[in-house]
Amino acid sequence: MEHKNKIYIIGAGVSGLIAAYELEQAGYHPIIIEQTDEVGGRVKTVHEKGYELDLGFQVLLSAYPLAKKYLDMDQLQLCKLESGALIYANNKSYLIGDPLRNWKILIPTLMSDIGSIADKLKILKLNIKLKFKSLEEIFASPEKTTQEYLVEFDFSSKIIERFFKPFFTGIFLEPDLRTSSRMFEFVYKMFGEGNAAIPKLGIGEISKQLKSKLQHTEFMFNCAVEEVTNESIFLCSGEKISHEGVIIASSPATLLPGHQNPTIAWKSCMCLYFEVNQTNIPANTIALIADPGNYSNNLYAYTDAATGKTILSVTTVQHKEKSIEKIIEKVIIEVQQYTGASLVKYIQHYKINFALPDIKDLKMTEQPSKSQVMETVFVAGDYLFNGSLNAAMESGRLAAKGMVQKKQTDEST
Repeated sequence: MEHKNKIYIIGAGVSGLIAAYELEQAGYHPIIIEQTDEVGGRVKTVHEKGYELDLGFQVLLSAYPLAKKYLDMDQLQLCKLESGALIYANNKSYLIGDPLRNWKILIPTLMSDIGSIADKLKILKLNIKLKFKSLEEIFASPEKTTQEYLVEFDFSSKIIERFFKPFFTGIFLEPDLRTSSRMFEFVYKMFGEGNAAIPKLGIGEISKQLKSKLQHTEFMFNCAVEEVTNESIFLCSGEKISHEGVIIASSPATLLPGHQNPTIAWKSCMCLYFEVNQTNIPANTIALIADPGNYSNNLYAYTDAATGKTILSVTTVQHKEKSIEKIIEKVIIEVQQYTGASLVKYIQHYKINFALPDIKDLKMTEQPSKSQVMETVFVAGDYLFNGSLNAAMESGRLAAKGMVQKKQTDEST
């Protein structure tokens, strides 16, 4: 197998697909090498037992700048989530939301026992602050933990424990709110300026749409890469491919032996799916369990597009060192206790070991040249900036731009 005068991309996740798109725009015909049999990486919908299940509960924030640039939102047939949540705490449930978007939620929000009136006024103050704070300013702000940020903002421990902690545990995939305050401000601003939404046919439609935009890209599926050098790509099958440029849109640590790579820690989560006969969760609303000691963190009920059944997605970050049998058993009990479902049929679970990069010094963007790690090798991935779909897209865009700039420089000298 020999491809000459080609640029290769390793990994067909969002970063790799965006890199391919940008290379096509510059006149190149890239080749993507993907170890699985389809595109998507972590942004994927799988077919399981007749159901369509996302590989972990994920939402698209429509305000992401690069989502607006690269995605056709109408074509995705987005199901917009309500701007609020149902919170379970102390054997009660509280429906809260943004009354500026839905006036009907005003009274329930004011009456909810998740914090004081002062806390709710501070949320309004936070909304206003971040509305007028640019993304550049957010990522230039001094970093602290989200927990420290909320305490300094003078939120009470009650609203932190009953709202911010369960809500952002589901986003940050860690229960202690140690994630950077830059990420908190960024995500909070994106929630305020757009909608959280899920494509009708699943989150994997995002990846499928990005692939459909590629007109001159070749795919090599079911091909695992063992090593990359400045001249060659070595496949695990033993094949060797010569190249004139590579973008590694997957973890580069094992592919560049001897090269200094930053060690990236990853956050993990587990998502479990159940078919249920009923729930008390309102349509298009995320439910959060604020009570301590539970495995379940955030729950989302929806109608499966393929079967018409009511499906409940449950995300847990409290799954380490526990058997899957124990987790399923306890989560079923929690689902029955909180949601009112009497029939809970286990479908499948997905443990995502590399769900989000656990990083500090979060960035929004960087110079394209920063993506270059070797003479002909560039890297892409959300771990370079921040754990978001926007960062995955930005890293792919910049790696492609850096590659093109280098090619142009080489040709002119």
